[in-house]
Amino acid sequence: MSSGDLEPIISDFSRFYILIILYEGPCHGYSILSKFRRRVGKDISPSLVYPFLKHLEERGLVKSSIRVVGNKRKKVFELTDDGREFCKRLFRRFSSLVSATIEPNLTVCANCGCKIYEGGYREVINGKEMIFCCIHCAESYKRDTAGI
Repeated sequence: MSSGDLEPIISDFSRFYILIILYEGPCHGYSILSKFRRRVGKDISPSLVYPFLKHLEERGLVKSSIRVVGNKRKKVFELTDDGREFCKRLFRRFSSLVSATIEPNLTVCANCGCKIYEGGYREVINGKEMIFCCIHCAESYKRDTAGI
């Protein structure tokens, strides 16, 4: 896959992240550009941001107003109630996709059953390597199985 093939995917991620920024609270365009750069570590093109904001506004998901920010008048964008509901649905869908991606990489603690993404505490017990979320679960497991 060439970097040109990735452009639509990156644009979609950028739009998704713009929604996250708006979900946090009202923002003017330059603030969105700055937050994106600071958090993602990449610049985002105003030619992607402003048309997307206009599209959201046309669909009733965002409303804009002119507000004084510092000593300048700026167009500030904020999610409408419909926009907030849209974001909640989108975020729930995205979280289930992320869960589906992460789930196969999880290990389960041999004592409490909690899911461990990385690391954990490993110990050999009765010749078998066991994985626990922490040393306390390992100790508890050894106490509980000693009486068996």
